[in-house]
Amino acid sequence: MHRKIIHIDMDAFYASVEQRDNPEYRGKPIVVGGSPDGRGGVVATASYEARKFGIRSAMPSKRAVQLCPHVIFVRPRFAAYKEVSQQVREIFRRYTDLIEPLSLDEAYLDVTKNKRNMTSAIAIAQEIRAAIREELQLTASAGVSINKFVAKIASDMNKPDGLTFIDPAQIETFMEQLPVEKFFGVGKVTADKMNRMQLFTGADLKKLTEDELSRYFGKTGRFFFRIVRGIDDREVQPHRETKSLGAEDTFAYDLTDQDDMNAELDKIARTVFDRLQRYGLKGRTVTLKVKYADFRQITRNHSFFSPIGDLDTIAATAKDLLAKTGLEDVKIRLLGITLSNFGEGPSKPETGQLSLF
Repeated sequence: MHRKIIHIDMDAFYASVEQRDNPEYRGKPIVVGGSPDGRGGVVATASYEARKFGIRSAMPSKRAVQLCPHVIFVRPRFAAYKEVSQQVREIFRRYTDLIEPLSLDEAYLDVTKNKRNMTSAIAIAQEIRAAIREELQLTASAGVSINKFVAKIASDMNKPDGLTFIDPAQIETFMEQLPVEKFFGVGKVTADKMNRMQLFTGADLKKLTEDELSRYFGKTGRFFFRIVRGIDDREVQPHRETKSLGAEDTFAYDLTDQDDMNAELDKIARTVFDRLQRYGLKGRTVTLKVKYADFRQITRNHSFFSPIGDLDTIAATAKDLLAKTGLEDVKIRLLGITLSNFGEGPSKPETGQLSLF
């Protein structure tokens, strides 16, 4: 029997909450986060009115002002967003306890067996969206299918306030048409590599054998081989309490060359990525751990507004953090990478590399 999986994604969540609570913002281009003078910070969320001008999440404030000089900058209220998120989850719990939150504004639901004994996952998704609209005055988009990957992709197809069902019989065709950039684990670097290999869609990936995909893309290649055929056996994990996932390595000899350090970080990042993939996790904070030959130890971290989980970003962020520690005349005994901040909304980065205001 196929699972019945729903992915619910709130529409422009932070901006929508602000427009609901502040009538003067309704119908106007607003962004949550960033700086109104355009001198610093990045956009956390843009309203759909702002998106019409090309403004997107993680965009520098300066660019947002250039695209829309009359855009309104709003200070985030994370306590309010968290409260609304809990109200949304209470609506979910009317139907199932198998809920896996990915962040404050999205979650997977397994409704194969549900509290209301409904046979249609589509009907459940419709009722949930209606309840969110009527009780919270917000909108959500939903994707419905037989596994998590396809449901998540589907929820993004008819935003805002949309519902998309991908029938089991349509999944392989759907995956064949999917751009490679939409595949889990494909960041910009991997996408560029695929494009250079004339791999642009799932259909292109499907032409390669599992061994070929593994040779070109490591363990992720095996994931590509399965998912392009619609195979995703990951379960909805309602009691996931994982706070962080990481890996580290103590070296047989002290590292003194930056190229060697970066090569080791590539290996460690691969291990972290594989573990993230196993659990279906993405996080917002990358932490680098460095232990020197004299046993002195430091950590450095960088936080993103949107969850990341692709190998390219993890590795590049760790290397950037390492470079900023100062590598002149150092001997490194251990390196480690950890990804954390899985379930909560965007947080203020501890290192100051990225700020809301």
